[in-house]
Amino acid sequence: MAMATTTSTASRTSIASVTLEVADTEAAHRFYTAFGVDTRIHLRASEAHSTGFRGFTLALTVSRPTTVDSFLGAAEDAGATVLKPAVKSLWGYGGVVQAPDGTIWKIATSAKKDTGPAICEIDEIVLLLGVEDVKASKQFYVGRGLTVARSFGGKYAEFTSDEFSPVKLALYKRRGLAKDLGVPADGTGSHRIVLGGTAGPFTDPDGFAWEAAG
Repeated sequence: MAMATTTSTASRTSIASVTLEVADTEAAHRFYTAFGVDTRIHLRASEAHSTGFRGFTLALTVSRPTTVDSFLGAAEDAGATVLKPAVKSLWGYGGVVQAPDGTIWKIATSAKKDTGPAICEIDEIVLLLGVEDVKASKQFYVGRGLTVARSFGGKYAEFTSDEFSPVKLALYKRRGLAKDLGVPADGTGSHRIVLGGTAGPFTDPDGFAWEAAG
């Protein structure tokens, strides 16, 4: 197994905003308010063509299984489709839903047992980009000023973020990410997500677009 590499260098570039492109901004706003993440993302109207897997997921990390269930329940009640019901695994407990606008969300905790009732708090949001070549994409982002926090060979890479970043950025093999989410890896058209950062504007090797942070 490849050894993880780490660095303590402070990040010079990070995500300042995450914008989801949706067909109906009012409906999407209602959903994300009910889901509890409306303050963490932006919405933008778009009719850009997109089919199948859009190549990314937003993952909520929370403190306990009851909180996972709470977020999953809120999403389903607001109209989300359950792709993977919450289950225990070697790494913890979690499930996957797809929002009405098509965005896939994963909610998980490393805890396998509850230590109290559900609390509607998010410890961390991670944006996982599904890429064809993790090593190449990692080097691309390093060249854009991001700092690698940890890396597992050609399978996964995670970048450092600062206290002002709404999400943490990570890279995952596209097919591996799709399998983890329970969807086919095939997809074409727009990713329907735009990232804001101090290093923008640019488009990465897998077509994910960045804008200059406002």
